[in-house]
Amino acid sequence: MTNSELPNWEALRDYVQKTRQATSVLATLHTDTKNAVLRELAARIGASSGDILEANTRDVATARAAGLSEAKIRRLTLTSDAVAQMGTGLRQVADLPDPVGRVTRDDVLPTGLRVRKVRCPLGVILMIYEARPNVTVDAFALCFKSGNACLLKGGREAAESNTALFGLIHESLKAHGVPPEVAHLITSSDREEMKALLKMTGVIDLVIPRGGTELIRFVHEHSRIPMVQHFMGVCHIFVDASADISKALEICTTAKITAPAACNTVETILVHRAIANAFVPRLLDRFAKEGVEVRGDAAVQTHSPKVVAATDDDWGREFLDLIVAMRIVDNIDAAIEHIRKHTSNHTEAILSVDEANQRRFVEGLQSSCVVVNASTRFNDGHSLGLGAEIGISTSKIHAYGPMGLEELTTQRYVVIGDGQTR
Repeated sequence: MTNSELPNWEALRDYVQKTRQATSVLATLHTDTKNAVLRELAARIGASSGDILEANTRDVATARAAGLSEAKIRRLTLTSDAVAQMGTGLRQVADLPDPVGRVTRDDVLPTGLRVRKVRCPLGVILMIYEARPNVTVDAFALCFKSGNACLLKGGREAAESNTALFGLIHESLKAHGVPPEVAHLITSSDREEMKALLKMTGVIDLVIPRGGTELIRFVHEHSRIPMVQHFMGVCHIFVDASADISKALEICTTAKITAPAACNTVETILVHRAIANAFVPRLLDRFAKEGVEVRGDAAVQTHSPKVVAATDDDWGREFLDLIVAMRIVDNIDAAIEHIRKHTSNHTEAILSVDEANQRRFVEGLQSSCVVVNASTRFNDGHSLGLGAEIGISTSKIHAYGPMGLEELTTQRYVVIGDGQTR
């Protein structure tokens, strides 16, 4: 249901209540039905690719006219490949095991009681997101498969794209006899309305904001509902003395240029001093060819006059652009110390063939994902085999890292007895 169909706050509250009521249907929906809806949606998206891209083109034009930043424009823009990936992600989620009802513990106690721990849905999830239209599909798919109803609060900059995609979601639900109330799209940009949503404890069970720091802080400040947060993606790569230089060049370059506005792009590269002379000039050359601005410390600056002097604010900064910070460090301990000081707990990577240093790095850092000899860009639901993700949590409660199906459930106890009393 879009805001054009919701004339006032009372109507919106009514639809939120209907979404709550729909959780009882979702909790018992057969896995085959859920998978059929997801595959149906994948097919409809494939058949409607042209219409989706046309809607997105209008959104992008409006956003440019409104002066939206280039970083957000990149997040907003859909391509034919991106639309195809939505379908691929839906089919991957359909192929994954259904977490609802999964038994994770089954013990018989000395009392004779049989104690089972069973996965169950969270309830109603409010997803608040900016720019990325693909989140409409990913969030619905993961909430639906995990038995949760969802309220999708997309940003106004992606209103036409989100509306086009959500129309296909409702058609897919209806095609398989599932009440459309299990999902609603809210495109209103009224901040007072959002504040009211964030106070609906007992109706909404979890809020997941996905967007810029301003949005995350707004939700954090006003929500009375438990939230999963992701403030920033300040990702680091440490190039150890033993790194394979040719592989490291490719990893560092592509970790920045393939999706500079993504939260898993590398923002800071740390290079061991022992390998700096052989590695840094070649990496700077690659970055120059790709149009990447490098902000480096004094040691990095000696390798090229094109390097901009890094300021204190550049360490721990999420550029979300073709900009990267670079520092030369004396050893792995200095690299770990730097990362601990500036991390956002998103993703860190070490490029090294030294197994002792690999272990030290992995054990010394507690970010949501630590990568050995691969790109930070792999901290993503699709890449880690989750099918899709609803976001990447950088807080350890209730989930940490990419949130897939399992992370959208909780666990309860089912106890079976035979007349026992206490």
